[in-house]
Amino acid sequence: MLFIGTFFICLFIFMMQFLWRYVDELVGKGLEMSVMAQFFFYSALTLVPVSLPLAVLLASLITFGNFGERYELLAMKAAGISLLKIMRPLAFFVCGLVGVSFYFQNVVGPIAQAKLGTLILSMKQKSPELDIPEGVFYSEIKDYNLKVAKKNRKTGMLYDVLIYSMKDGFEKARIIYADSGRLEMTADKQHLWLHLYSGDLFENLKAQSMKSENVPYRREEFREKHTIIEFNSDFNMVDGEIMGKQSSAKDMAQLQSSIDSMTVVGDSIGRQYYREVAEGNFRPSYGLTKEDTVKIEKADIHEYNVDSLYEVASLTQKQKVISSAVSRAENVANDLGFKKFTMENNDYSIRKHKTEWHKKITISLSCLLFFFIGAPLGGIIRKGGLGMPVIVSVLVFIIYYIIDNTGYKMARDGKWIVWMGMWTSSAVLAPLGIFLTYKSNKDSVVLNADAYINWFKKIVGIRSVRHIFKKEVIIHDPDYVRLTGDLEQLSAECKAYAARKRLEKAPNYFKLWMASEDDNEVMAINEKLEALVEEMSNTKSATLIGALNNYPVISVSAHVRPFHIYWLNLVAGVIFPIGLFFYFRIWAFRVHLAKDMERIIKNNEQIQFIIQKINK
Repeated sequence: MLFIGTFFICLFIFMMQFLWRYVDELVGKGLEMSVMAQFFFYSALTLVPVSLPLAVLLASLITFGNFGERYELLAMKAAGISLLKIMRPLAFFVCGLVGVSFYFQNVVGPIAQAKLGTLILSMKQKSPELDIPEGVFYSEIKDYNLKVAKKNRKTGMLYDVLIYSMKDGFEKARIIYADSGRLEMTADKQHLWLHLYSGDLFENLKAQSMKSENVPYRREEFREKHTIIEFNSDFNMVDGEIMGKQSSAKDMAQLQSSIDSMTVVGDSIGRQYYREVAEGNFRPSYGLTKEDTVKIEKADIHEYNVDSLYEVASLTQKQKVISSAVSRAENVANDLGFKKFTMENNDYSIRKHKTEWHKKITISLSCLLFFFIGAPLGGIIRKGGLGMPVIVSVLVFIIYYIIDNTGYKMARDGKWIVWMGMWTSSAVLAPLGIFLTYKSNKDSVVLNADAYINWFKKIVGIRSVRHIFKKEVIIHDPDYVRLTGDLEQLSAECKAYAARKRLEKAPNYFKLWMASEDDNEVMAINEKLEALVEEMSNTKSATLIGALNNYPVISVSAHVRPFHIYWLNLVAGVIFPIGLFFYFRIWAFRVHLAKDMERIIKNNEQIQFIIQKINK
């Protein structure tokens, strides 16, 4: 039921997007409900294969997001059931959807595309409904511009009618003004019957020209004038064979047959064009031997005075020579341009048929690919409902659409190999689905925002702060007598470490990359600090709990070489921009560590004072 709901939602969205493409050409034409019903029915059939992948993605995201949000996925995994085993029944269901999508692409789609294309073409050719506005020129009647100052919608009377009739051309326009009039449709809906009352007619008797000083004209006054105007407002279906030749209206067998036929035709036309060019303007000169031809082809133009005949000719002869040369060059260019257009048009048609052939497979296969993206994503995100899943699914589908549309246009225009352009989106989605399925099966935090935030903080140098709260149940109270001595010892170690390391001083750039050992001394200080904090967190004193939160969280390895592998440190040091970034980062962390030592010493003194109060 969830999949059915998401499918109809996606189908509705795509139908609205499809409708907006033709809304300007369909509105105001008075189309019957049966025609509009056919339009929506055929458009829905053609959009089923496009809606299925998005519906599968959204439904799988919501389903596995609900599993994760209600901890059902966790319970199944705890019972020893892997994610792949959980996905198996749905995978078989989606494989069935792949077959349904391919059936629509190969059987239902071509028929629906032909019917829909024929219907849209017929709807475009239908004349609009006659609805003349007030105060503006109305030009929907062919060869006429009509302006009405006011009209009575109840009686149909028009007042202050001004008509420009350009049936015989703009220069012989007839201008008619009438006090009132009426415009009616004939019974066969093929003509308009125009009735005009109390007006004047003005027309030129010959075409105007720039040199004409006087243009004869005719003026006619009338009390009534009746005119028949051709205006076909009835809906007529065009011949369906027009759309049947389109690549989208053919199944795979018909596409392959058309590709073979166009390839044979293209080859034959290409050979014929080659013979025409070779035997025409570019043929070898007659009467020359093979040796002479080779000599002319290899001759240096500077060895001959080719302008001698032209120089001795008269001016008239020179003009004839130039005119003849230009004319021949233009004829050759036009002929080659026509041949080029013919060949390119045939190649373009072949590529369109090939892309349509591959498209029937790639769109069907995308249902399965989207399932192996949506199901793992739902398990990782663990958010159900129509919130986060809708956002994620739309983003994934937009990325897929951009890649798929780019590959399609590249393949159609001949910039990429056809199969490469059409399978680019699948080549991108398949590794992504495998990666997400593997990560989700291993319970990876690949989409855990906290993990990326912590990593970013670590790179930038933003450190975490302590959040210690008073415990409800305390088993062992801290040993305050011993803790005082431990704190004094920790302070002494911090002072000695800070004095010996001189942390605020800039480190040596070259020695920094040569170091291969960890800073064990600061690790020992950090372990002792954490042990004391853990023990003192068992206190009942709220004041001591607050003082514990003042202890810094020490980064024990950020102030030394960046990598644990020795040769990576050397490479980072040699590549100067990268080495410079790590050098200043390490220096900053050394300064932070020096301040941390001071904070630890100061906080130890404060805690010792608090412990003295507790002991009293």
